[in-house]
Formats: sequence, structure tokens, C-alpha cells
Amino acid sequence: MTKDEFIKEVLKLGITLDDEKLTKLDKFYHLLIYWNEKINLTTIVKEEEVYLKHFYDSLTLIKAVNLQDNLTLLDVGTGAGFPGIVLKIVFPNLKITLLDSLNKRINYLNEIIKELNLTGIDTVCYRCEDYAKNNREKYDIAVARAVSSLQVLSEIIIPTVKVNGLFIAMKSNVDFEIDNSLDIIKKLDSKLENIIEFNLPTENSKRNLVVIRKLKSTNLKYPRNYSVIKKSLKK
Repeated sequence: MTKDEFIKEVLKLGITLDDEKLTKLDKFYHLLIYWNEKINLTTIVKEEEVYLKHFYDSLTLIKAVNLQDNLTLLDVGTGAGFPGIVLKIVFPNLKITLLDSLNKRINYLNEIIKELNLTGIDTVCYRCEDYAKNNREKYDIAVARAVSSLQVLSEIIIPTVKVNGLFIAMKSNVDFEIDNSLDIIKKLDSKLENIIEFNLPTENSKRNLVVIRKLKSTNLKYPRNYSVIKKSLKK
């Protein structure tokens, strides 16, 4: 996906990018490549692939929620900063927390935030199951992109979401995960609200946005310890 194609495709999502945002995305790409040589952040490094599989893919979250609102958003397992950094560049109104368990990635993210002069965005070095215990019902939206199973993600992330807020899992294939996750989603007083299926432009790879709405306050016994969660996984 060339930059021109990227601009045209995000316009189809209802997103108009001005010169400032495009400049920051370009700078983010070059910083990503620079840091990737130091700490191995992504195997996707070609500019056209980054714009498609990281930048465009991050912005597809708008298919599930109105990102023009002043929302608090938690990006779990953000890694190289996807979708959180891209969302912050394009939707500066969002108040974003980037959560990752590796300190070297947090250091990288802090440098990115500084270099791009981003405000209203924080980084936290924690495992989500630990972070959730002291940050309950704090966020309007929590997202996780291509990390862990939906069954695990639901339990460790939903406690951080406000009542009536959303947990959105950004995944490629989810068919086998949905049935295994319905039981824990119900126990977390939440419901599977929608599965938005689409293909990425130019290459047509499959993507899904799994939208889960929190209906009531989460029982304090959740999330359980990670070892307990792993033992309870449905095969």
C-alpha cells in the first residue's frame, strides 16, 4: 500500500488526514525502522507493508467505535505501538494508555511519544492481569491487537473497562476462539455484541473486530492468576 493508496483507503473509513498527521506517520515509520534494528519490534519493515498491515489495520478500529469522541483507551500488549500510537496521531482527542510487559518496549514507546510530541498518552510496564487488579473500570475502550487467545484476553482485559464500555479484540481468524470464550464473557457480566469481518485492501487478508460490551461491574475474583487462567482454557 503506497502512501497515496493509504490516504484513499482511510478516507473510505471516514478519516481525513492532514499534512501534520501524515508527517507524523512518516516519522513514526522511520523511527520504527531505526528502533527495530535495536530491539526487534516487528518483522514487517517494508514501508508499503507497514502502511497496510500496521497503520491502516490500526485505524480499522473505527469500524467498531466512534473515535472522534473524547474516550479513554487502553492498548493491551501494544508492542511496537499498534494500534495505540497510530490512533493517537490520527485522533489526538483520545486519551490513551499503552500497556506492555517488556521494559525495553516501554522505553522505545516513550522515545516515540517524545519524538512525535504526543500528549495525552501514557505508557505502563505491567502484565495486564496484574494491571487490571488496581485499574478496574477505568477505560471507555480497551483494545488488543493480535495477542493471545480471546478466552485469556477477555478475562484479563474486561475488568479494566467501564460498565457499558467496550473490549475490542483485533484479530485475523477467530472462528475457533469465539465458542471457547462465550462462557468466560458471560461470567464477566459482558456480552459478545458484534463481530465485524472485513479484508485488508490490496492483499485481501481477513480481519475481525470482536466487540464485547461490559454490562455490569466485574466480580472482584477476576482476573484470576494467570496460571489459573491457563489451566481453565478450553481446548
